[in-house]
Amino acid sequence: MSPRNVNKRPGEKAQNPLRTIGRLFGTLRAEKLRVGTAIVLTFICIAASVSAPRLLGKATDVIFAGMIGAHMQPGQTKTEVIKQLSASGNQQQAKMLQGIDVVPGAGIDYSLLGKILLLVVGLYVGSAVLNWLSGLATRTAVQNVSYELRQKVQAKVNRIPLSALHGSARGDILSRVTNDVDNVSQSLQQVVNQLFHSIFLLLGTLAMMFALSWKLTIVALLIVPAGLIIIFFIMKKAQPYFQRQWKATGAVQSTVEEAFSGHEIMLTYNLRDKFRERFARENKELFRSAFGANWMSGLSQPVTTMVNNLAFVAVCVVGALMVLEGRMSVGGVQAFIQYSRQLQTPLGQLSQMLSTVQSAGASAERIFEFLDSAEETEETPKTDTGQVTRCGAHIEFKNVSFSYQKGVPVIKNLSLEVAPGQTVAIVGQTGAGKTTLVNLLMRFYEIDSGQILIDGTDIRDMTRAQVRARCAMVLQDTWLFKGSIRDNIAYGSASATDQQIVEAAKATQVDRIIRQLPDGYDTEVSDEGGSLSQGEKQLVTIARAFLRHSDVLILDEATSSVDTRTEVLVQKAMDRLQEGNTSFVIAHRLSTIRDASTIIVMEDGDVVEQGTHEELLQAGGAYARLYQSQFEGANA
Repeated sequence: MSPRNVNKRPGEKAQNPLRTIGRLFGTLRAEKLRVGTAIVLTFICIAASVSAPRLLGKATDVIFAGMIGAHMQPGQTKTEVIKQLSASGNQQQAKMLQGIDVVPGAGIDYSLLGKILLLVVGLYVGSAVLNWLSGLATRTAVQNVSYELRQKVQAKVNRIPLSALHGSARGDILSRVTNDVDNVSQSLQQVVNQLFHSIFLLLGTLAMMFALSWKLTIVALLIVPAGLIIIFFIMKKAQPYFQRQWKATGAVQSTVEEAFSGHEIMLTYNLRDKFRERFARENKELFRSAFGANWMSGLSQPVTTMVNNLAFVAVCVVGALMVLEGRMSVGGVQAFIQYSRQLQTPLGQLSQMLSTVQSAGASAERIFEFLDSAEETEETPKTDTGQVTRCGAHIEFKNVSFSYQKGVPVIKNLSLEVAPGQTVAIVGQTGAGKTTLVNLLMRFYEIDSGQILIDGTDIRDMTRAQVRARCAMVLQDTWLFKGSIRDNIAYGSASATDQQIVEAAKATQVDRIIRQLPDGYDTEVSDEGGSLSQGEKQLVTIARAFLRHSDVLILDEATSSVDTRTEVLVQKAMDRLQEGNTSFVIAHRLSTIRDASTIIVMEDGDVVEQGTHEELLQAGGAYARLYQSQFEGANA
């Protein structure tokens, strides 16, 4: 599987936005019971809430009919009053009276009015309780999905090979893991919580409107399609801005991460202005894209409000005419106006949700792209590699070739044999392939052709875990995890006891330094090292490697950044660490590798010289020139 580049250009469109959004909502399948419960509760909640305006309309009719009936002569029927009005030429009043359930001479029926109002209060209270329960179910479901999504992203981080990260910006990946996941989580919670509520409210409101008057409903809905067309047009224009916004967020975070990680270098080389300009440029792109996204998506709400207001005006005018014609009661029109106003809520929520879904879709695409990128596949061991004995391993490179990019070889047909317990020093100019060579041995990358054998076994017949269990590595860039010094040394062996940790520290010259600290082995440290110097941090990492009891040791420029005060301690610690191990030492300072069993000189991925220090000096080749240039520079 070839690695995918997870850094797409800002503004690049989603390959399939609908598929991405569908996949995003598909993550809710694991919570179908809670989501299903929320849907049922929402349906009952909406059924209760949409019934209330109809009942309030009836209450209005009871009051209106009672007020009119009180001014009529008792003993007459409604039909007789209508005939009298028609005969006297009051046709308009007669028509209006036809739509009113009035009893001449009777006042307001307060008993019926009280029952209606109590029922309305009960419906609203019940609806509120059901709405809370529904929201609780959806929030729980979304939080569980978000938790699982974070777990998947974290697990993916642990499975990504170095090849997949080659050329990737760490800040952009960090933005996907944090910002994008948080945005998806918040968006899902908002959308899922409102989606079914809005749909059921929309359908329920429309049903009640049609039940009251299909003609008035058509009048209210005539303007809606125009508003929907405008909203969809707005959302289509806003989507690219959302994609640019989240990609620009990743770029900004990457720049900030670089500025903090390389703060000393930035100050040393007076790069603050350069970083300030770079940050300003990327921040401006983020501002523009965020402004564009918010400006475009922000149009949806006022457009929806304008359309609903136009519909409201039309309903009021036509409804008043229908009351005068006796086709509807005053309470019916009042209820219909309530429904017409209520229709704004789901329409506004749905239009706003389109904006939220677009933002979530842009983040989801970046997350899924990350989750779908190349990873270290699960492996089944084909061979038993035996126990690590710390007696050194027999290493062979047979015609090994490798390239980071197809057609651009970094290692070409390299062959090398290292006997158990030997120390091999690898030297060469930057880019010669020194670090690549040991990365291939560790299976951080897969070779293009050839074989790498450990004790006669092809490393491809071993799992990566088996290969790495036989290796320990000490790098130039020391890395301490957040926690105590004890924890950091113990990372070398999960089963290590406190006594073994202390013995490893003593063997590598760091025990005395640790005991001088106020909290000793319980001193808290982090990547920054805390109270430890660079050399002391290096000693801790050497103790970690010692505790691993490996039979292959890799030292990659391990002393190049160590201060003079602790260099002697570090060198002693490494000498102890190398005892019994097959060691690969990468070093620029050739004075540290004079005693190596063999030295190989690499140029452009090839081994151009191989031999002991004395042999290579006598040969007068590439190594001799490197050695001479270093010591001439030192003497000068």
